Amino acid sequence: LRRTVGHVKAVNAASLSVRAGETLGVVGESGSGKTSLALAVMRLIASKNKISFLGQDIDAVNRRQMRPLRSDMQIVFQDPFGSLSPRMSVMEIISEGLEIHSRGNRSHHREAVASMLREVGLDPDTMDRYPHEFSGGQRQRIAIARAMILNPKFVVLDEPTSALDRTVQVQIVNLLRDLQQKYQLGYLFISHDLKVVRALSHRVLVMKDGDIVEHGMAQDIFENPKHPYTQTLLAAALG
Repeated sequence: LRRTVGHVKAVNAASLSVRAGETLGVVGESGSGKTSLALAVMRLIASKNKISFLGQDIDAVNRRQMRPLRSDMQIVFQDPFGSLSPRMSVMEIISEGLEIHSRGNRSHHREAVASMLREVGLDPDTMDRYPHEFSGGQRQRIAIARAMILNPKFVVLDEPTSALDRTVQVQIVNLLRDLQQKYQLGYLFISHDLKVVRALSHRVLVMKDGDIVEHGMAQDIFENPKHPYTQTLLAAALG
């Protein structure tokens, strides 16, 4: 990180794009700027320079102007327990976005939540239960359902499998891939786990100290990395 007057600069110059139906994997060690980059793209933290979403420049729009776009850009966090309110039922958690964006009445919300729970592999009869009653993998499915309920175009996946064991990781990756293919979702996928990145990503972006040091097709990055940092990263992770 580079400290400037009054704030910490977490990301330097960064140019990237994510297309419909494509996953851009973002890798790098802790502190490299991965999450800061994603939050800036989502307009959740301040940044400079151009950000374009669905053909609209959003870098200078205010909070009121951003609100209609929020349903099209969602995020799934690393910790499926910490990101879900323990005081809210699954129904309340997943339907909150529908209420905020005034989509249908409560009867419609229950139908939509039931349908989404089935889509992520959970029993709709569990919608009145609370997060602590579910396993880690089930909680992450709930978090994915919360992101998907508004039919987004773009989803940031911030270490969505790192808190799960390997078997459940595979299940979640398969679910994310199926949802992407069905809805042509664009994913920005942040992870330390290069095996998961390799399984899900079409392109890969490598970050170090706030800079993008390598960017290319996933197969090229994994089979023929050019930058010494990428080579070291892959050697340490994949042996």
